[in-house]
Amino acid sequence: LLMIDTSTLKQCKKDKHGVMGMLSKDIYLELFNQMLRIRNIELKIAELYSEWEMRCPVHLSIGQEAVASGVCSALESKDNVFCGHRSHAYYLAKGGDLKGMLAEIYGKATGIVEGMGGSQHLIDLDAGLIAAVPIVGSTIPIAVGSAWGDLMQNNGVISAAFFGEGATEAGVFHESLNFAALHKVPIIFVCENNGFSVYSNLEVRQSSKRNNVTIAEGHGLNTLKGDGNDILEVYDLTKKAIELIKQGKGPVYMEFDTYRWLEHCGPDDDDYLGYRDEKEVKEWKERCPLKNYQDFLIDEKLINQDEIQDMTSKLDKEIEEAVQFAKSSPFSKKELLFSTVYSN
Repeated sequence: LLMIDTSTLKQCKKDKHGVMGMLSKDIYLELFNQMLRIRNIELKIAELYSEWEMRCPVHLSIGQEAVASGVCSALESKDNVFCGHRSHAYYLAKGGDLKGMLAEIYGKATGIVEGMGGSQHLIDLDAGLIAAVPIVGSTIPIAVGSAWGDLMQNNGVISAAFFGEGATEAGVFHESLNFAALHKVPIIFVCENNGFSVYSNLEVRQSSKRNNVTIAEGHGLNTLKGDGNDILEVYDLTKKAIELIKQGKGPVYMEFDTYRWLEHCGPDDDDYLGYRDEKEVKEWKERCPLKNYQDFLIDEKLINQDEIQDMTSKLDKEIEEAVQFAKSSPFSKKELLFSTVYSN
């Protein structure tokens, strides 16, 4: 079992000669571009959703971008990702096609699953997003089964299964961890802990004595815990998880604390519902993963405002082209509705 003290990592990040200082400038900037791209794309989705042309629910990751970006950037292109209903960030971070994703959300034939899946059912085998499944916790055993197949084929593929802390209440979470540990399945379980399950605070759902890291250790997994709003920490811990798996030490459970800014489902600010403390929301927004990482890059002279503006302009152009592509694409034919429901 392994539990890493992330305070050491934070010190290294401040030390140019430490672990974080060993990253190339290209990696530093790619991590920033990844988060900025996800943030701006989801802001655009939130802006357009009120037009009522997107007829599927959308669950946005604004405020949580560092986890998807940090983990997926550490993976190789051949590695696989599995996630739940909040799927956009993982797909984009894994190198997914923006035009195809937006067309899918618009229900168009040019979408990555021809408009049949929508936001919650993104699948793109070429990008390595094997399944996005909105039933809470269900992605976990699917990911373990797929990763076990990779182990039996000895193909060197590592899988990452993303889920929220609410999913850890499902029995299949424990069964999956137990199976993965016993068979040393090459999988990283990534718990993205934003403190809520829909509108319920974690404290009304789970005992204050409960610790999912300890539970994972009890099942025999290596465990890592870090700040989900610090992309360098997420990236570094993921690299450590990958190394543990490659050394034959079995699967890894990683948990990252973070916070979603918008409502559970949809593009709006839901503070009016009263289930979140205004002070808490303000404090988490001050810990914005994108803004704080941008400040770090500027302080370290790895990027300047002109370069940020140039990067933003390129992303704006990419996003606008993708929106126009999605809006102008044809809808799928009605005959497609039942084409994959039953065996031919």
